Amino acid sequence: MVAPMSTMRAQVLRRHGGPEVLEAAELPRPEPGPGEVRIAIAAVALNHLDVWVRKGGPAFHLEYPHRLGSDIVGTVDAVGAGVVDVAVGAKVVVQPGLSCGTCAACLGGRDNLCRRYRILGENAQGGYAEAIVIPRANVAPYPGELPWVEAAAAILPFLTAWQMVVEKGQVGPGSTVLVQGGGSGVGVAAIQIAKLHGAQVITTVGSDDKLAAARGLGADVAVNYRSADFAEVARAHTGKRGVDVVIEHVGGEVFEKSIRAVRNGGRIVTCGATAGFTPAIDLRHVFFRQIEILGSTMGSKAALLTVLGHVAAGRLRPVVHAALPLAAAADGHRLLEARAAFGKVVLTVAT
Repeated sequence: MVAPMSTMRAQVLRRHGGPEVLEAAELPRPEPGPGEVRIAIAAVALNHLDVWVRKGGPAFHLEYPHRLGSDIVGTVDAVGAGVVDVAVGAKVVVQPGLSCGTCAACLGGRDNLCRRYRILGENAQGGYAEAIVIPRANVAPYPGELPWVEAAAAILPFLTAWQMVVEKGQVGPGSTVLVQGGGSGVGVAAIQIAKLHGAQVITTVGSDDKLAAARGLGADVAVNYRSADFAEVARAHTGKRGVDVVIEHVGGEVFEKSIRAVRNGGRIVTCGATAGFTPAIDLRHVFFRQIEILGSTMGSKAALLTVLGHVAAGRLRPVVHAALPLAAAADGHRLLEARAAFGKVVLTVAT
């Protein structure tokens, strides 16, 4: 095995702020301890989570210099003591959720409910670098022959959308689903997962040039939310009944309108709030109409294995909007904040 390099390139935060606070750094190359694996990173996809952490807030307590990046793929280049079932040189996907592995939630297959749960790039060091050390339990199989950038685009959003659509939303044949932000990572994944389970899908996008792309993923109806009332479209498409499930990660006014779009007894599943954390909600709609509002974060390690199986088989398809070099991380953040992307922005680290 080639001797490890003493340092590695990285993009780091030393303070919160705009994209300009991302800066190049040379950091010590980490060494795996017992039960750990080191990954030589090939690509890391960006998420809105990266933007939130970079901007800062009371929930973020970072150890500087901090590395963002949750969606990591690469090659195993070193293993720690006790790791006997992972081969050096293997192409792998990194499961982005860290958990204790011993509590009732972890042992019950609900590791994303662990009291000690952390996410790489959020409250643990992430993948904006040439290497990362992770527990053996966070190594997942590579999905077939996908290019690095596509495999990186198939992790956190697809895992998040799987829990939202399948486990929380209970979507099945004949369901009607409204997917907010169909061009986002979660939106791209949710459209495909809902169609995989036999649903009719309505989705929203922010510009006319994204309508065809959303329909190309399988959406039955695509709506430009800037020029049409998606709640009215959803009710018209369902004979004024409303959709069974809303997949929501936008927040703000969009969340308020989602309540109008869902049927009596329907479900709204939310995993984020890119447009605002404090929507004004008329609770009478919630209790009189018996609407279920369900929170969702990430998904279990077992769910990721299921997702990767579908990706490897071609039933779920990651979408890459742009691939940029690691040094252009700030430009990637600007793309996300401008809502200019349809699909994922991915940073290439090595090939």
